[in-house]
Amino acid sequence: MRRLIRVSTKNMSREQWLERRRKSIGGSEAAAIVGLSKWASPFSVWADKTGRLPDKPDTEAMRQGRDLEDYIARRFMEQTGKRVHQVNAMLYSSDYPFAHADVDRLVTGEDAGLECKTTATLNLRQFNGVEFPEQYYAQCVHYLAVTGAKRWYLAVLAYGKGFFVYTLERDQNEIDALMAAEAEFWKCVEQDTPPQIDGSEASSDALQALYPFSNVETAALFGRDTVLREYMELKEQRKGLDARIGEIENSIKADMGEAESGRCGLFDISWKSQTRQTFQAKEFAKDHPAIDLTPYYKATSVRPFKVTEQEKEAG
Repeated sequence: MRRLIRVSTKNMSREQWLERRRKSIGGSEAAAIVGLSKWASPFSVWADKTGRLPDKPDTEAMRQGRDLEDYIARRFMEQTGKRVHQVNAMLYSSDYPFAHADVDRLVTGEDAGLECKTTATLNLRQFNGVEFPEQYYAQCVHYLAVTGAKRWYLAVLAYGKGFFVYTLERDQNEIDALMAAEAEFWKCVEQDTPPQIDGSEASSDALQALYPFSNVETAALFGRDTVLREYMELKEQRKGLDARIGEIENSIKADMGEAESGRCGLFDISWKSQTRQTFQAKEFAKDHPAIDLTPYYKATSVRPFKVTEQEKEAG
């Protein structure tokens, strides 16, 4: 493995670590940059790297992922007979000054690393019989690029479902393609110019975080007539598609009657009874007027987006 620049993380606070990782692209952000992540987008990563977004809160899933990392590493060693060790450092390469690698483990005595993942997914088809899970592919290619390693192992713990190990061999063409995309993205960060915004939920969440409140101003959206016309036409098309989808659903429901499942060729259909319980806050307040429920209401700022078209004046 090539000589790497190492910045120790042993005595770093979480705040210091978050600030340092903003200064370059990490492996967990690689998939977002090339549009392969459900949780982030090029725009949301750009907004984070330029300091526009607040630090993400530490979630229970993140905590469990960190706590189980050592267990997954031990399971990997047990299953493969290999030995791994922690690095406790952020790794950098002069070949890619815009990138860093904060790896879970390196494999002792082998030019390789290990990424440890936990998932609560119920769809084991993502892991059974696949060559390498696509949702983790870009991250491991990123680590191969920065570290110069020959291969990267991936160990995935699916809670209560299974333990899976995959191997990704170094492919310079894949590395070159990914790092070229990352280099282009980093230019957006350096120039403080946002990448093209996509329609993902991650981009929507980032925009809501950037602009949580509106004011009384009206923006003059010069030159946006064409895209707004397309927007209205697509919404009309969606109405027709939704109507047809609903028609198909209802016709299948009529065929199923009281059956909770159905089968047709390769298709499995589920229509099971479910019971949902909701708390009736208004009724409770009416029956218990002495109890102040105000502390239990959570206020959330939202900005509903709506486009309407004005009617053309006659003549």
